[in-house]
This record gives sequence, C-alpha cells and structure tokens, in this order.
Amino acid sequence: MTDRSFAGPSDLHMHSNHSDGTENPGQVVRQARDHGIRTMALTDHDRTTGWDEAARTAVSLGMTFIPGMELSAKHQWRSVHVLGYLFDPEDAALRAETDRIRDDRVGRAERIVRNIGRDYELSWADVLEQTTVDATVGRPHIADALVARGIVRDRAEAFDGILHPREGYYEPHYAPDPLTAVRLIADAGGVTIIAHPVTSGRDRMMPLDFIEQLIAAGLGGFEIDHRENTEQGKRTLQKLASKHDLIVTGSSDYHGAGKPNRPGENTTSDEMVARIIAQATGTSPRYP
Repeated sequence: MTDRSFAGPSDLHMHSNHSDGTENPGQVVRQARDHGIRTMALTDHDRTTGWDEAARTAVSLGMTFIPGMELSAKHQWRSVHVLGYLFDPEDAALRAETDRIRDDRVGRAERIVRNIGRDYELSWADVLEQTTVDATVGRPHIADALVARGIVRDRAEAFDGILHPREGYYEPHYAPDPLTAVRLIADAGGVTIIAHPVTSGRDRMMPLDFIEQLIAAGLGGFEIDHRENTEQGKRTLQKLASKHDLIVTGSSDYHGAGKPNRPGENTTSDEMVARIIAQATGTSPRYP
C-alpha cells in the first residue's frame, strides 16, 4: 500500500442513499467535511456503488477517502455487521456473496410489505418511491414509506413498532455467518472490523469463544466508540483488543436524516487508521 499521509479527524462508518442513508455519496462527504472530518469511509450495506462519487468529492475537498462496506452477517439470532475496508471490489467470491445478500434483501422487503399491507394502507409502490435507482430496498425504506403515508412519525417509531419482530410482520433474510464474512473480506485484501459489537437487547455481544474464532480467522478489530455500544461491553472488548493487539475504531454510523447520529460524534485515531491502511492489500485510499 502507499505510504502517503492522511489527515484526521477520521469517521470510518457512514452511509449514503446507495443503501439506507438519505443523502447521496457526495452529500455525505460534504456533511463529514462540515463537521470537521478530514478522512472518511463510505460503508454502505453490501455494496460499493457509491465509492466513485464519494472519492471524487472527497479529493476535491482536500479530504482522504477510505473505500469501505458494511457486510451483513448473522450469528444464531444476532444480526452482525462486518465493516470491510480497502478490499478489492472486483473479488469474485465477495461479489457473489453481496449479490446474494442484496437479492434476498429485496425479496424479504416485498414479503414484509405484503404482511403490513394486510393491516395498513401500504404498497410496494409506496416503498419504491422512497428509494433511489442504486439502492437495495430494505426495512429503512419501508419505514420511510410508513412515514410518507402518515402511519408513523419517523423511522424510529416505525422500527419500535410496526417493523419490530414482535409485531408479526418481520421476515428473515439471508446473511452469511460472521466467519464467512471475515474470511471473504480478508481474502479480498481488506481489513475487517465488527460494527457496534456490544449493543444491548436482542443483538447483544456474541459469545467470547466465538469472537476468539473470528480473531483466529483474521478479524482486524472492533468498532468500540459507537453510540449503541454498552459501557460494560466496550470495556470487555477493549481488554480483548489489547490482548490480541487489534484495531479499535470509533465512528458515527451516519445515515443522514435516517438516524440522529452526527458525523464525527465518534472518531478513529490516526494510529488506527494508519494500521488499517498498512494492513490492507485490496485497494488504496483516495488522497487529495
């Protein structure tokens, strides 16, 4: 990899409307810049289609762009998100897996909408009106359609109510196990970080023995500074990261108007960004 320097502060977890954010990639970069960020990563779910626009915008603004993605995975009942940085986007195995995830995500969204449509005035056309051409339709777009229909006030109310599994409209979707996700990204030359790994509730922390398996498989580290992580969980993973000399990151998980998260509310140290760049072999940062 190149040894060119980069400028902090760094926010390595941001989403555009190519997945479930509400702004296009260029707007996401500008929001990062306006909040004092100088190195940022676009990490849309299971796709890389926003990289080019984000990179062009970042370079034009004097910022460093780190190509990334948030790969969906599942361990038992838990939804696990594996952040991958600087991997080869043309890697055949990784592309095949993301294609499968996205295809099933659309089918799952259609099933959820049919379920909701039995009790509420909501159609698939309503949901499509909330998406862009490049976006993979998912639950956030269903939430936006519910808002547009006046059924709920905002995404948060949708996810706490109609879209919550307890309400009976939920449908499962395909996702690989985290071991597969880590290996796919590593084999594509990328560095893997488990996103918000110690949340409360149903998606709480994976068992420590399984996390040790992920580390043995090449896991690079953990996103520890994130608003959804519990304090006890952060302490546990910080000790584990120190034991194995892993990378630790902090990020906003910015989604535009889709979530209250703001760019730069958590950031990653220059040392950790440098380690990500040094370890990756799949592609390079885009420098100004």
